[in-house]
Amino acid sequence: MTTSDLPGVMTMRERMLAGQPYVTDSEIAALTAAAQQRMAAYNASDPGDPQTRRRLLEELLGEVGEDVEVRTPVYLDYGDRITIGPRTFVNFGLTALDVAPITIGADVQIGPHVQLLTPTHPLDAQQRKDKWEGAAPIIIGDNVWLGGGVIVCPGVTIGENTVVGAGAVVVSDLPAGVLAVGQPAKVIRQLG
Repeated sequence: MTTSDLPGVMTMRERMLAGQPYVTDSEIAALTAAAQQRMAAYNASDPGDPQTRRRLLEELLGEVGEDVEVRTPVYLDYGDRITIGPRTFVNFGLTALDVAPITIGADVQIGPHVQLLTPTHPLDAQQRKDKWEGAAPIIIGDNVWLGGGVIVCPGVTIGENTVVGAGAVVVSDLPAGVLAVGQPAKVIRQLG
C-alpha cells in the first residue's frame, strides 16, 4: 500500500501540482525522465526543419502560441507547465524550471541564458536534507523584454511592457511599463 492508496492522502505529484511541499518520488522521477527525453529530441532537432521543430515544441510545452521561436538548447524540468504566447522569441540557453507554472505572454523577448526558476527549498536544514521542496509560479506579461542572463525567482510577476536589464536578478514583482536593473532588480524609471 502506498500513501496514495489512503483516503484523503495526496500523492507527492498532487502535492507538487497544488503548490504544497513535496519530495520527489518514483512518479515524479518518471515524469522528469519523460520530459528530459522530449527536451533532448527538441534540442537535437534540425533548425532547417521548422515543421518538425514546431511539433516537438508543442509536445514539450503546455501551450505554444503562433509564430513562437525557441532557440536551442533549452533546459526544462517538465515542460508541460510552461505556456508561451504568440510572437514570442526565446534566445539560446533558456533554463525554465517549471515545477510550478510559468506563463510567458505575447510578444515577449527573452535574451540568451535567461533563467526562470520556480522551485523553492526550505530554510530549515533538516527539511532540505530530507529533500523537501516546493515552488511558486512565474508570470511574464505581454511585450516584456528580459535581457541576457536575467534570473527570475519563484513567485515573481513581471508586468506588461517592462524591460529587465541584462544580468538582473528579479526577486519580487515588477509593475508594468518600467525599466528594472541590478541584483536584486530595482525599478530605475518608467517607460513610455
